[in-house]
Amino acid sequence: ELRTPNSELRTPNSELRTPNSVNARLQEIADELASVPRDLQVELLLEHARQFPPLPDRYRAAREAGLGRVHECQAEVYFFPEVEDGVVHLHADIPGHAPTQRALVGILMEAYEGTTPADVAAIPDDLLRHLGVDALLGPQRQRGFAGVLARLKYGVAQAAT
Repeated sequence: ELRTPNSELRTPNSELRTPNSVNARLQEIADELASVPRDLQVELLLEHARQFPPLPDRYRAAREAGLGRVHECQAEVYFFPEVEDGVVHLHADIPGHAPTQRALVGILMEAYEGTTPADVAAIPDDLLRHLGVDALLGPQRQRGFAGVLARLKYGVAQAAT
């Protein structure tokens, strides 16, 4: 049995049950980040940035038209959440010179792709603190990520209706 930072118990290959709204995959990422020294946390984030999926071609025209832009981010971050048959699908485009936002958005995409609109609506606003990376980020990046979260929640809510 492993004890998570939230003091829940889980056994290998069992679902994590949390009292808050953090899903199992996000908790695994948080646990992974918490298990290494702070300097290695940056490396783990960069690994998530390197694994960032490309934007599907069907969103290229919307991106070129400036749709989906998260204006709170200093870098050009474009986010395209969709809901199909009650299942959330997340797509984004972030330039390679913005690895921090690529990493954070990539973590969101990894954790919430294939979930429900209710799961997305329940994402905690203090997600950076939960991941343990808030101290690694300056105020501008934190504001940018807050904009990403707001765009995600709003976009999924709109797509679900």
